[in-house]
Amino acid sequence: MLRGRGKWFGLIAVVIALGIVAGWLLFGRDGGDDDNGSARGGDGKPAKPFAPQPIPPAGKDPGPALTGLDVSAANRRAPLPGLYDWSKAGFRSGAPLPGEGQIRPDAKCRITPDVLAKDFQVAPNDGKDDTDGLQRAVDRVKAECSPTGGYDRESLIQLPSGQLDFTHEVHLDADYLVLRGAGSDPATGTRMVYRPDKDTLYDVLSKDGSRWDQDKTDYKDANGGWLWPGRGLLRVQSRAVHPDYAKQYADAPANRKDLYEGTVNVHWKAGLKLREKPGGAGFAARTGDTVVPLANDAPLDSVRPGTLVNVRAANSRAFYEAMNAAPPAGATGKNGKPDDGAMENQHMRQQIFTVTAVDAAAHTITLDKPLEYDVPVTSVSDGSAPIQNKTYDSKVAPLVDPVLGVGVEAVFITQDMPKLDAAQAVHNYGNMDPAAAMHGIVFKWAADSWVKGVDLRMTGSHPIVTEEAAHLSIVDNVLEGAWNKGKGGNGYLRGSRVWDSLYAGNTSRGLRHFTFQWSASGNVVIGNSFDSDLNLHGGWERNNLFELNKVAVPAGHRPDSCRANCGDEGGSDPDNAAWYPIWWAAGQKAVKWSGASGPDNVFFRNEMTKQTAKDGPYTPFYDKPGTVYRFGWDGKAYKPLSDAGKPIADWAGNETKDFTAGQGVDTTYAFDGPSIFLNRVG
Repeated sequence: MLRGRGKWFGLIAVVIALGIVAGWLLFGRDGGDDDNGSARGGDGKPAKPFAPQPIPPAGKDPGPALTGLDVSAANRRAPLPGLYDWSKAGFRSGAPLPGEGQIRPDAKCRITPDVLAKDFQVAPNDGKDDTDGLQRAVDRVKAECSPTGGYDRESLIQLPSGQLDFTHEVHLDADYLVLRGAGSDPATGTRMVYRPDKDTLYDVLSKDGSRWDQDKTDYKDANGGWLWPGRGLLRVQSRAVHPDYAKQYADAPANRKDLYEGTVNVHWKAGLKLREKPGGAGFAARTGDTVVPLANDAPLDSVRPGTLVNVRAANSRAFYEAMNAAPPAGATGKNGKPDDGAMENQHMRQQIFTVTAVDAAAHTITLDKPLEYDVPVTSVSDGSAPIQNKTYDSKVAPLVDPVLGVGVEAVFITQDMPKLDAAQAVHNYGNMDPAAAMHGIVFKWAADSWVKGVDLRMTGSHPIVTEEAAHLSIVDNVLEGAWNKGKGGNGYLRGSRVWDSLYAGNTSRGLRHFTFQWSASGNVVIGNSFDSDLNLHGGWERNNLFELNKVAVPAGHRPDSCRANCGDEGGSDPDNAAWYPIWWAAGQKAVKWSGASGPDNVFFRNEMTKQTAKDGPYTPFYDKPGTVYRFGWDGKAYKPLSDAGKPIADWAGNETKDFTAGQGVDTTYAFDGPSIFLNRVG
């Protein structure tokens, strides 16, 4: 794929250089080291060898994941008639993950443990902070190797065995880079131990102290929302800063600079407005279209064949009404004025595409696959009244500096919290230390990348999280526990705004959920082992396939099993429901943080069971062999899950109702094969 760039992109290097001069990336970043370079954690004490805390089992073992599946394009089934085409999910649409044959031979692009120690002062078991040294190694690859790299010319940073210590984020923003450890066994492999420093820990919490306060984590124009989904250890994302924010970035204190990084990509800076298609009646494009007309004055210099673009459809009242997420007609607030409820001007319907053609004369772009949603020109062009008295534009947003071809392999990652007990996190769906809710690996504005053979144990929040990413492969990893699994939405294996990606052979224990949310689509979840629910978390996620997964949900896995800082992603208090193996976002419930689950999320040949009482039996759930369960579907179009024809307001309390008789879970499709996705399994 080619990367599109705006006409001002040449200024980015200047801005990055300015930031480097300002000291953000310099070795010895303020707050990270003491006088002799020893790593220090949140308690200010020098780093000590990490010994993994034992985590007791939380319930029935679901059974082993199907590791080592052949998920190559050669073993993928041709799309079945009437079902979505998942055959292009994952890294490069099914290409094998890079191996030794794809690592380039030139020595400067193969950084060995000896070179790491000699040139970058990254050495194991010395108690010193390795963050800036590893960052400098990545930066060298970015400058000297990425411009001539490719998917068959990957650079390699080989980490040593033993413990490496980290105090702030490492940005893996060098294209075509493999970060590979010596194995994920903490005793014999590479241990990446994270102890966030004072400039990384969140310094502003909500009034009740339960979670990070995004709005008040601010500096001039920027706020914590620009940093979403939050800080982590490894971040696969551009650090480019838009020229409009160069001065603010340079002036910002160390714990606010990252708010500005990557803003070059966001839609309000790079997005192109649209115009009505011929005969479109207010729509730029409809479901199934591949040609999108841009506004006549939209510049074309940022899009060309190969550019990755996010097509963002503006929310409208009609869209909220279709999800059963709009307030009743004529509703008024306490002030007597019309009440828009939780409806927001934003882009809930999104997807990353590759541009295959640009027609300068017609001022249109052509996408590599059909649209899965209608795209009104604005939030009112479909005939809707404005939301919050504003008109909001749909846009095509080029990913100006996407990170491509980055892999993380064969390491053990943990966030060391010596004052906390990992056993206390089991079935505790609260936040044990909200200021330290750091993720393990973050993918944002990234594509064709992967995580394989990684053990992520007791991360601060999400072990792996996405936000605008496509064609990822998350394969054969172990994810165990999180220190924060409560209010604000913490502790998931989280796929948000992720498209055409593959999650295969992973083992997940002690997390809050596996989630797809915020327009996630075209993803395949196959052969995993979970002791938590498969969660369709809201925001019009659609067309995702779950098959051959083993899911055993114990009675203790429930929202009110919580000791402190409890609640959901929308910030409300937990209910007394039980989490079943599937969670579906009803519009009236999920609108607090997004909106309803979308159409045609498919479950096939999963082994799912639920324990409803402590020490009680595990009961099968949606387990009829050969039946294809299609959630949010009536056989032809979207249908919300309903009770006697009325859309449910909340999945909680309705989990065991029969939705298969025309009430939103279509079961008219049957298939005798072992897999919808693969020809051969095992």
